[in-house]
Parts: sequence; structure tokens; C-alpha cells
Amino acid sequence: MSPPARPRETGLTRRRFLAGLGSGAVAAVLAACGVAVPSLVPTLEPSPSPTPPPSPSPAPSTGPSLRERIGQMLLVGFRGLTVGAASAVVADIRDRALGGVLLFDVDLPSGSPVRNVADPAQLAALVSGLQAEAATPLLVAIDEEGGRVARLDQRHGFPPTVSEQAMGERNDVAYTGQQAGAMADVLRAAGINLNLAPVVDLNVNPTNPIIGALGRSFSADPAVVMAQAGAFIDAHHQRGVLCTLKHFPGHGSSLGDTHLGVVDVTATWSSVELEPYRRLVPTGTVDAVLTAHVFNATLDPDYPATLSHATVTGILRDEIGFDGLVISDDMQMAAIRDQFGYEDAVRLAINAGVDVLTIANQQLFEEGIVERTIGLVEAMVNDGRIAVERIDASYRRIQAFKAGFSPTGG
Repeated sequence: MSPPARPRETGLTRRRFLAGLGSGAVAAVLAACGVAVPSLVPTLEPSPSPTPPPSPSPAPSTGPSLRERIGQMLLVGFRGLTVGAASAVVADIRDRALGGVLLFDVDLPSGSPVRNVADPAQLAALVSGLQAEAATPLLVAIDEEGGRVARLDQRHGFPPTVSEQAMGERNDVAYTGQQAGAMADVLRAAGINLNLAPVVDLNVNPTNPIIGALGRSFSADPAVVMAQAGAFIDAHHQRGVLCTLKHFPGHGSSLGDTHLGVVDVTATWSSVELEPYRRLVPTGTVDAVLTAHVFNATLDPDYPATLSHATVTGILRDEIGFDGLVISDDMQMAAIRDQFGYEDAVRLAINAGVDVLTIANQQLFEEGIVERTIGLVEAMVNDGRIAVERIDASYRRIQAFKAGFSPTGG
């Protein structure tokens, strides 16, 4: 299937961005964040030295090529219950060094109730088959928060789960560890090595259509969120599954849904929403952080969090001190797609400090998105819009992250 026509790639001024703001509405569906602020990294100017600096180039022939390093930076959703030699995802893994896959139970673009999950045995065989095709272990991710955001549910033969809100209301870390441990047991048995959870957004606005209204927040109290998230993470780690804090720098106060369009939290967000990150990162238990697509002029007057160097590098990396893996929310969400265009969004996210670009293929499905994205990033490295050092830094973090995978956990 040939990819859809490419949107016009263009930069976005603050005026144009703010002109696109909408109130948002209750999400009809959940995508990758269920399964994201601020200025662009300036282009490096050549040295005034009479000797021109070397141009960016791929790694030596004994190491991974530039295209392979870029391929490792992609986490992509796909269609299929089985692994076949002719399947597009297999070609992406074999030929393009695709670094990770994102699993879903339903296929939203087609309206099909079936995408990657039929039953426990089928899922384990699918993941095992995909790993067998990969020269470097695949990052296999899923949104398994519990409650209404659980891709592995009773319809497919998996045990029931409870929501983060239910865990937080009980506020018993032993109970949360038990519930999260049961989820992690299911993930481990399937070979899934990364849970895109827990949500550490504060439940500042209980009517928030994408967080509070869906029971996805432990609490409005950062101390409760930290304790509950810590128990959730520990239970996963005990079973060899890694975790992701989301949605940085805080989605709990929003009035809208970034799946549907621009969400401005400038008037509702406060710095207390950073507390779960400030408290958990120093414990050394945080494997990855997933960014939000929210716009916050207090943090960056021009760009939403995923595309913001001031937010990702300035706050998360430099101020909070997180040096682990930074994963974007779905780059196909309307909050990004409708305002920036795909090429500019990819460039901005990488330059902001994002290591892994999530492409859920749930807002729309583009089968050739891996090849397209690798080609775009390769061209931007070659013409200097992205420094090769940024690719290398992300590649090193990704390989260090994968070194933490349990040898029998996928």
C-alpha cells in the first residue's frame, strides 16, 4: 500500500500555533499514550577555524550505519496476529533495524476489533517470532496501566485489572504491588519488556477527559502518586519488565485531549505537576519518561513539550537530572500532526532531546512510515538540521536501555 500524500512540511510560529488552539473533547479512542515544551536547538554554526569541520558521517563500517541507528529510535505500531515472511513489520525489523514495536488490541483506523492480540498463547508466539527476526533485541511495548487502559483484557483471556485511581484511593503500596505484579506477570509471559506505565499525572482536574475522567491518575497528591508509582515500578522490576513514567511535564490539569488537537495548559498547569519526576528520578528506578504533547507557554512560548528543547533537555535532563530514555507520545496525534507537519515535528522532537519516536499507527495507518521516517532523519543529518551527535546520544541510551532487558523476559 502506498503511503498517503505527505502533508506540507512547514515551521510554525507562536501566533500560528496559538491560532490552532481548541478546547478538545472527550477522546473517542485511546491511542499510544493510553498510549507529548520549549525552543528549538539552534543549528550549529561551522567553526571559524581555517580548517573546515568534518561533515556528519555514518559510524565506521564495523558498527551500525546511520540508517540503522535511526531505525533503533523508532517505536512503531503494526497490524497482524502472526509473523509472516511477507509482513511489513518483519521487513522493517530485518532491513531497517526497527528498534521497537507497540502492541494494540484493536485497530482504530480500520475500526477492526482485532490488531495484535487474540489470546495469551497467540501473543507470546507473535512477540517471540518478532524477536527472532531482530539482530538487536526489540523493545516490545504496550499500554497496560490497568482499568480502562489495559490492552490485555478479559475479552482476550487475560485476568482483570484495576485502575490507577482505584489503587491510589486505597493507598496501600502492598495492594498496588500485588495488582501491578499480576499485570507484570502477564507481560513477562508474553515477552513484553516495556510497559508504558505508570501514569504519574496529578489528578488536578478530575473531569480531564483523557486522564481524570478515565481513572488513570493515582491521586492529586504528589506524595501518594510517588508512593503508588514506586510500588508499581518495583513490582514490574521484580518480574524483569521495565516501566515508563508519563506524561511529562504533566497532563493532569488539562481541559482537552491531545489525540484530538492542541491542548494549552498554560492557565491550568502548576510546577507541582513536576513533583513525581523530581521525587522518583533520584531513586534510580525510572527507566523511561514519555513526553506529553501539551502546550505550556510558561515553559516554552513556542512549542509543545515533546518538541521543546527547554522542556525535555532544559527541565527533564538538566534540572531534574534524568539521563535515561525519553520516549515521545504518538507523533501522529492531532496536537502535533495538525500544527507542525510530520517532518518538522520529527526534527524538533529529536533536537529537543527525545530518544525514541512513537508512531502508533492508530490515528492513521501508514505502512511505509518506518522507511519514510528513516529517510527524513537521514536527510536532516546530512544537511545539518540534526547533528549526528544527537543520533549517537540516543542510540547509546537505547542500547543501554536494552541491556537492562531480562534475558528470559523478552
